[in-house]
Amino acid sequence: MTEGEPVAVPTNRATIVRTKPFENEAVAQEWLERLRGDRAELDAELADGVAVLARTLHAHRLAHSDPHPRDVSPRQALVVRVGFGDGESVVDGQYASAWELPAQGARTRRSMEAPEERFAALLGARERALACEELGLRARADLDAGRMREAALQARVALEAVLAELEGEIPAQRRAVIEQGRTPIGRAANAALQGELDADLVDSLAEVVRHMESVLRSRRLSSSF
Repeated sequence: MTEGEPVAVPTNRATIVRTKPFENEAVAQEWLERLRGDRAELDAELADGVAVLARTLHAHRLAHSDPHPRDVSPRQALVVRVGFGDGESVVDGQYASAWELPAQGARTRRSMEAPEERFAALLGARERALACEELGLRARADLDAGRMREAALQARVALEAVLAELEGEIPAQRRAVIEQGRTPIGRAANAALQGELDADLVDSLAEVVRHMESVLRSRRLSSSF
């Protein structure tokens, strides 16, 4: 049996540059050192950068009519760096000063949901893949990326799919909670057809998505693979 030669895997670098420059290098260095010691501020900076990248990929999908470029998260990155320098140099990956964040690889602790076992069961057709799961994941991706209108429209369909596909599987009390979500998610989806959602609708949307995720998580935990 002939073994094929390994093929080089292409990688892409995304650099998010602030539109407002630092006053001077000392201020920039102080900012960088502050991030080293403040995890909350570092996470906020990282979230802002990921949000910009999500908007960029979303615009690319629409401009090119290409559904395949997907959203990304820091966990998927080979390397994440935070630093400063002049604009052109930073775009080329050259910094006056920078540091590399610890890798955010997948957790090695075994999940109680047994995702690897379910993966095998799905591939072997021993477990049924539900449409509501995929729809729920899409709603979550839109929500996390700040695409609230898309999230509301996606969540409305996901909610109906959950109720239809899991009929008889959801305990009555939990099903009642999910069914109660029809009203707020309906308002959010209707508002999405007209424009942006207000803060209350966004909160309602996020709560309904969390309830759906909780129901699906309980189903996975109760399944045997």
